[in-house]
Amino acid sequence: MKCATITIIGRPSSGKSTLINTICERKVSITARTPQTTRNAIKGIFTDQRGQLILTDTPGYHVSDQTMNLRLQETTVTALNESDAVLYVIDAKRSAGAEEEAIVVLIKRLSRPLVIAINKFDVASPEEYETTKAFALSHFPNAPVLPLSAKDDTGVDEVLIELFKVAPEGELLYPEETFTDQPLEFRISEIIREKAISQVTDELPHAIYVEVADLEYSEEAQSIWVRAFIIVERDSQKGIVVGHGGDGIKKIRQAAFKEIKKIFPGKQIQLDIRVKAQPKWRHNAITLGKILS
Repeated sequence: MKCATITIIGRPSSGKSTLINTICERKVSITARTPQTTRNAIKGIFTDQRGQLILTDTPGYHVSDQTMNLRLQETTVTALNESDAVLYVIDAKRSAGAEEEAIVVLIKRLSRPLVIAINKFDVASPEEYETTKAFALSHFPNAPVLPLSAKDDTGVDEVLIELFKVAPEGELLYPEETFTDQPLEFRISEIIREKAISQVTDELPHAIYVEVADLEYSEEAQSIWVRAFIIVERDSQKGIVVGHGGDGIKKIRQAAFKEIKKIFPGKQIQLDIRVKAQPKWRHNAITLGKILS
């Protein structure tokens, strides 16, 4: 029996969250077209007859000295240092740049087994794939480099085979049926955030975070009551989220309700979502410490 903690690292929008959801066959990490949707180290747990892989999805590694981004970088570095092995996901559709070079430096500092997956090979040209593969091998000539389409579930089994090869022998750390260790409040807040950022455009998704203020159970009524706040940075942004006549917040609530219902099958769900402003929260160390912990 094998058991390993695997940190997944890659640039923003390289497909890390999609991959972890595909491996676990359910929603573990939210996804969106907006880069750097993932803000926390999120664990997805895969178990089969070979053993268990605890896969940690990390924020897309982006080179920037802004306060929030530095905290996201710190989250990734911490996850790397705590892992048994590393899965490096590279987007075949984008040329290597400063972010890719920075990731290479991080990985080279570690003495960890490495598996490299070149994602989106289904939509990349042969030239794009070969260029990406050459980049990977130029830095890590001894690492396995595999083609992958996380979205289409192609090449995923081969990635798992390589990860189990480098996994050490050990007992399971989680029960077989466990697929994540996220607290309920966090899972709910992430679902709401995913639906909120899908309704807005431009830079606003980065100005949003979600706080679950109340989560109450009623055993007698078999019901769950959730009160959550979508928090933006300026009062002017509240209207964008709420939408004309409340249409935006209605769509967010309806979409989030469907996802949250899956967490509590057979239960009645009451979901109250409101919007409020917290000026400059992305530069507030206390707030960042709370939401990026």
